[in-house]
Amino acid sequence: MNEFNWKRIVIKVGSALIAPDKKGCSSHYLLSIAQFIVRCRTLGVEVVLVSSGSIAAGAHMFSGAEPTLPVKKAMAAAGQTEMMATWDRLFDFPTAQILLTHADLRNRDRYISVKDTIDTLLSHGILPILNENDTVTTDKLKVGDNDNLSAMLAAAANADALIICSDVDGLYDRNPHTHDDATILSEVNEITEEIYAMAGGATSDVGTGGMKTKIEAAEKATSHGIETFIVNGFTQLSFNMLLEGKNAGTIFKPYAEPMQEHVHWMTHTSKAQGEVIVENDFDAALDADSEQLTSDEILSVEGDFLVGDTILVRKDDGTKLANAKSNYSSCLLSFFADRNNEQAGPAEYTSGPIISEKNVALLDESKGD
Repeated sequence: MNEFNWKRIVIKVGSALIAPDKKGCSSHYLLSIAQFIVRCRTLGVEVVLVSSGSIAAGAHMFSGAEPTLPVKKAMAAAGQTEMMATWDRLFDFPTAQILLTHADLRNRDRYISVKDTIDTLLSHGILPILNENDTVTTDKLKVGDNDNLSAMLAAAANADALIICSDVDGLYDRNPHTHDDATILSEVNEITEEIYAMAGGATSDVGTGGMKTKIEAAEKATSHGIETFIVNGFTQLSFNMLLEGKNAGTIFKPYAEPMQEHVHWMTHTSKAQGEVIVENDFDAALDADSEQLTSDEILSVEGDFLVGDTILVRKDDGTKLANAKSNYSSCLLSFFADRNNEQAGPAEYTSGPIISEKNVALLDESKGD
């Protein structure tokens, strides 16, 4: 790879490539992707594969069934086996299956466990194949699309690059399926509102993601210092170009100064389980001396959360200040708030600050975090 000095990459493959006609898995489009993965490994580049498609792969086994939620979960259970078997047949080295829900990523201990598992598999020459566990996930626990999941996993794996396969050649200034004069953006240096405005809806009736989720994924990945590509996964030319060190679609350039690892996880992977509302004149520097956040500043608490969960700290006027790991449960913080700025209570309840400096990610309101 002349231009790309990758040591580890994540490649995301969607349902439309796995089961394009909803009649089970097809290797028609997967063969060129598998060849790309093999070539990367030959060149010493480690690969992590994020593969959607379990529901699409299993749909043909439930002909005539109404696609209710339980039926879709059953499709995912049956299709996941077929999908893994299809991938396994395309490689002459071992593969491993990892199924996740968002709960596995937003919990710090489980997130570290996922990181360690990926590292261990790669160190033994095994290809990790990851997917959201659609069989057991719920609205509360799901990521929802594998574009964003792939970005979270690229950060967890400390990848150099994220390659997202699409049904178009990259990001266009307008939908190329409906506008003949659409122009592709070969390079994006900063993801702005104008970039998001170029994203239309999903063009495939098989997958769940559209261009917007791919841009969201690119924003997550580039903020971690990960070079991100959107390429056409339906043509072998895309992968040949990448192997030659050429941009095969749209490249999103990584941040010059990536977020610190724990800040990135708090901002882009962990999900706030509740909110702590403080006074409008609260001006403590949360990143420098968060111990200033005491029960005296808490006006109210929203949501139910436990010690160690991520919370949103915001002002009463709605201004978002930070995502942070809570050192107290919502029940106890509500008790503090109800005391109307009295002292937090007996010493056994106030052994430390409400949030800790090392577990805070400040939010930039201008970017809509």
